[in-house]
Amino acid sequence: MIKEIVREIQAIKDRNRKVEMDKAWETSWTRIISIALMTYIVIVIFFLVIKLSNPFLSALVPSFAFIISTLTLPFIKKIWIRGKK
Repeated sequence: MIKEIVREIQAIKDRNRKVEMDKAWETSWTRIISIALMTYIVIVIFFLVIKLSNPFLSALVPSFAFIISTLTLPFIKKIWIRGKK
């Protein structure tokens, strides 16, 4: 009985650690910059294929828009959470 409880507590601790790491990843600069860089590369390729003028410069707009959205969402999330209380 006690061994089972200890196993369950350890399982909960392991799950909490994983959830905390997932949360940390979601807000990490590594993730944000990686997604922005991948977005930039994909959009540059697309703009080159459709022969848009200044594809390297034009692709900066959506990449920066993504970064800006990640900076503003925590503020919006706080307002949303306050409204749910």
